[in-house]
Amino acid sequence: MTHDEILTQLYDRTLVGDKPSVLELTEQGLAADLGPETMLFEALIPALEEVGARFERGDFFVPEMLIAGRAMSGALDILRPLLANTGAQTIGTFLMGTVKGDVHDIGKNLVDIMLEGAGFKVVDLGVQVAPETFVAAIREHDPDVVGFSAFLTTTMPMFKANIEAITKAGLREQVIIMVGGAPVTLEYADAVGADGYSADAAGATKRAKQLLDERRALTPA
Repeated sequence: MTHDEILTQLYDRTLVGDKPSVLELTEQGLAADLGPETMLFEALIPALEEVGARFERGDFFVPEMLIAGRAMSGALDILRPLLANTGAQTIGTFLMGTVKGDVHDIGKNLVDIMLEGAGFKVVDLGVQVAPETFVAAIREHDPDVVGFSAFLTTTMPMFKANIEAITKAGLREQVIIMVGGAPVTLEYADAVGADGYSADAAGATKRAKQLLDERRALTPA
């Protein structure tokens, strides 16, 4: 196959979540001297962006997003170390975790995949993440964006507790804070003092990029 044929098939197979074919095509691309950045930016990311667009239109649902995300994730496992070697630039660092008291992570993991596919470096702290753990991780990783996930209404108050801990530590001004999860609303996100919210993974990725662009536009070069 030509380079163009590999890229076209890589896009198509990622779109439908055919993980075995995506892995095979990724390996074929590398064997044919296709650069990892080329495969990422000309096939994999556009495919995941199309998945997000179809989800927003109601043509795709969560299962389709999950299988496409898993296919993309498999290719990223192969390409990630090669991209690091090429010095490929990430667009920013996103620190993510499910809040203390909550062990749900399917939605969070899907957001991770979408963010990584969009060019973010994702640092995932896992589930049951306490406020002091978020504070320590911000100091360690210096993220651009911090995301809190909650699936239960009983754990949603941890958003405010986390933000208060980050503020008390003197770190609030240096990070964008986003929140999300099944019971979360934009009104609730605004009430606890978050900078951004989205109801789904595709929207979260788009909103994170938008917030980051806005902040960088306000920051003197």
